Amino acid sequence: MTQLEKVLYTAHTHTTGGRDGTARSSDGRLDVKLSSPGTSGPGTNPEQLFAAGWSACFLSAMGVVASQMKVALPSDRAVDAEVDLGTTDGAYLLSARLNVSLHGLEREVAQAIIDAAHQICPYSKATRGNIDVQINLV
Repeated sequence: MTQLEKVLYTAHTHTTGGRDGTARSSDGRLDVKLSSPGTSGPGTNPEQLFAAGWSACFLSAMGVVASQMKVALPSDRAVDAEVDLGTTDGAYLLSARLNVSLHGLEREVAQAIIDAAHQICPYSKATRGNIDVQINLV
C-alpha cells in the first residue's frame, strides 16, 4: 500500500443514523439528510455522494492530463457517474460506470485523456481491483 508523503486536505464529517440519518462536515458546507436507496426518504444516499465525488475528481484529473497534453477540454465536458449497490453470494458490493462526454475532441485524443485520468484520479486508484468499473467515452 502506498503511503501519503504529504497530506493536502483532510475531510471531516460526522454521520449519525446510518443510511437513514444525517451527515455534516466540520466546516458546515455539507449538511445532508440520508435515505436508503430506492426509498422515498427525503435525503440522498451514500452511492449518490460517492458518484458525485468520483465524477468531480475525474473531471479534475482530465483537466490535469489535458493540460499536460496541451489540449483544451470542451467547456461542456461532463461525467455521468452510475454507482450500483448490489449483492453477490449475500454480500453487498458496488460497481460503477463513468460515462464521459468530451464533445468536439477527436475520439483518440479524448480516449487518451480518459485513460490517463483513470490512472491518476484518486477515486479510480481507490477502486481499482476492488469493484467492477467501466469508463465509457460517450
